[in-house]
Amino acid sequence: MINYFSSNFKLGILGGGQLGKMMLYETRKYDIQTNVLEPNPEAPCKIACDYFETGDLMDFDTVVNFGRKVDVLTFEIEGVNIEALKQLAQEGIKTYPSAETLEKIQNKGIQKNFYKKHQIPTADFEIFSSKQNLISALENSKISFPFVWKSTTGGYDGKGVSVVKDKEALNDLADAECIAENLVPFKNELAVIVARSASGEVKTYPVVEMEFHPTANQVEYVICPARIEDSVAQKARELAVKVSEAFEHVGLLAVEMFQTENDEILVNEVAPRPHNSGHYSIEASYTNQFEQHIRAILDLPLGITDSKVGGIMVNLVGDASHEGEVVYENIEKIMKMPGVTPHIYGKKITRPFRKMGHVTIVNKDLAEARKIAEEVKNSIKVISKK
Repeated sequence: MINYFSSNFKLGILGGGQLGKMMLYETRKYDIQTNVLEPNPEAPCKIACDYFETGDLMDFDTVVNFGRKVDVLTFEIEGVNIEALKQLAQEGIKTYPSAETLEKIQNKGIQKNFYKKHQIPTADFEIFSSKQNLISALENSKISFPFVWKSTTGGYDGKGVSVVKDKEALNDLADAECIAENLVPFKNELAVIVARSASGEVKTYPVVEMEFHPTANQVEYVICPARIEDSVAQKARELAVKVSEAFEHVGLLAVEMFQTENDEILVNEVAPRPHNSGHYSIEASYTNQFEQHIRAILDLPLGITDSKVGGIMVNLVGDASHEGEVVYENIEKIMKMPGVTPHIYGKKITRPFRKMGHVTIVNKDLAEARKIAEEVKNSIKVISKK
């Protein structure tokens, strides 16, 4: 077995955002050397890695040259050059998840067709090459309002997704390849994180429930365990494993799902990396998602995924009316509350709805944790300097 610890072994991470930064907490714990490639010279990862390189993640040569300096490569964002990952794999540089897995996920149209092919339940959909083709389909009654519009590429944190209720709403849509998806009446939005090691060991985390912001289309609260029947939770975890096996991913796969009115589980979409729905695990789980990702890609034994305690995560996003140098108003107030831990990502500039951090609330009583979470949400404000 390779000696990863306190050695010359180098782990490369493509992307230097908050997910990478939280991954680096774990590599620091194990004294694993890390190289990070990221376009933003002031990215959150900069303070915690051994070697930081500024460069374009979509540029073939940049990614290949960076990859040649490391022993194993992973990523914390899907927007990376797939051809470069394939080239590195040919040269013997292990990339987890693989280029093949990422290729099936990076484009949402390809991802949806993949579910269809593998008989994975998902909302009905149509793919359109342009906005004009979508409008023609509406005019010819091939699809009808309301529907969910998704850009096939480039969407994240609620961007690139809209519920389209009428003709007027079409004006706001980007002219790009897109999906029109049936609007599913659902009870809950759920997520399951699956960890799969290079030698095939698989573990799932408990099902979490996501509460969304009514207008920003962003997760406001992640609640673990989800407040659902055990039989529904079991079904969700089994489906997540089926999805994981189909993608043959190594590392973490976050599987976002809908629980319909009659308790069917439909897969919405996946992310092949640590995910917002798993942040609660840093304080609430025996093995947090970031450590588990490191264990999985280095083919180390996977850790126990159970929670020690009920956990709720609140996203800290930029106030809608503020832009500029960030100030976290009332952070001292929330730190006095029981079981509250803030995580500040290190982005110096706030913008409306930009993810700036998160707060975890742990409590043996989930209802009490949810109450404190609401108090946290109403107290802390992410604003800019006057």
